[in-house]
Amino acid sequence: MTEFHSFYARLTESGLGHWLETLPAAVQRWHSEQRHGELHKWQRIVDQLPDLTPSSFDLTRQVRIGEANDAKPGERARIQGLLKQLTPWRKGPFELFGVHIDTEWRSDWKWDRVQPHIANLEGRRVLDIGCGSGYHLWRMKGAGASLVVGVDPSQLFMMQFRAIQRYLPESIARDVELLPLGVEHLQKVEAFDTVFTMGVLYHRRSPIDFLQQCIDQLAPGGELVLETLVIDGDEQQVLVPGDRYAQMPNVWFIPSSKALCHWLERLGMKNIRVVDENVTSLQEQRATEWMQGQSLADFLDPQNSNRTREGFPAPKRAVVLCNK
Repeated sequence: MTEFHSFYARLTESGLGHWLETLPAAVQRWHSEQRHGELHKWQRIVDQLPDLTPSSFDLTRQVRIGEANDAKPGERARIQGLLKQLTPWRKGPFELFGVHIDTEWRSDWKWDRVQPHIANLEGRRVLDIGCGSGYHLWRMKGAGASLVVGVDPSQLFMMQFRAIQRYLPESIARDVELLPLGVEHLQKVEAFDTVFTMGVLYHRRSPIDFLQQCIDQLAPGGELVLETLVIDGDEQQVLVPGDRYAQMPNVWFIPSSKALCHWLERLGMKNIRVVDENVTSLQEQRATEWMQGQSLADFLDPQNSNRTREGFPAPKRAVVLCNK
């Protein structure tokens, strides 16, 4: 694995050189153990993307790289045809030389709910745990972060990230990296100024252990930004849905916002506050030509959109902030 060598050098520049005691070995294990038969095909797709230089890009209000007239019509068609072979595209949207990647999630809406409440990211070292294909990584860089690291074990997400990264200037791309790892593979570095984890907690069998793993990456005084499914109720209220929740088989615990704050307090976090609660709309999560499978509309009770098909409360998401 040579693709991370420049990133390893960037870690040393950023004062995270001690992470190199374990990180290269963890990445190498991922590479040697990966078994997905599509990975090499996806890599070839990314390699076949046309070589283009964007005349402009915008990471502050959106993730837009290049203008439509930076590419010939055939090159735009080639970009669209190749990137559609990397479906499903879950998180976005992206604009690439006039090609609009209309992802399942309007992740820009989530960012608009989160960003006004968090600490200014200017000059901060940021970690995003469970980053998907990296949409929010680019928005974090656009907000001024000096170094942005995402971790997500999905090989498809890694290839989607590489497709976007290849078109950004080296001066930007070198500050943003996605590692194909889970949080359980990370050394306790206690060095990031901000740690995000959005849409992950309810997928973890042991939510308290997961929260501690996130906290272990924070520098003293650093901010944890946690976005997750919640239910209504007091600090003792937690939903354990069983086989499925909104057709998802891997949902273990959905606490109330008050229960989640109680967990964080037990873990020693300070300045804990809920800054947003929002019921997920059919406009924010939906099927598109870039994600043609089932989406939120298929997961809700057709007779009562306030309930899931299993009879649980429809998805509501909260943003909770706290400091180490």
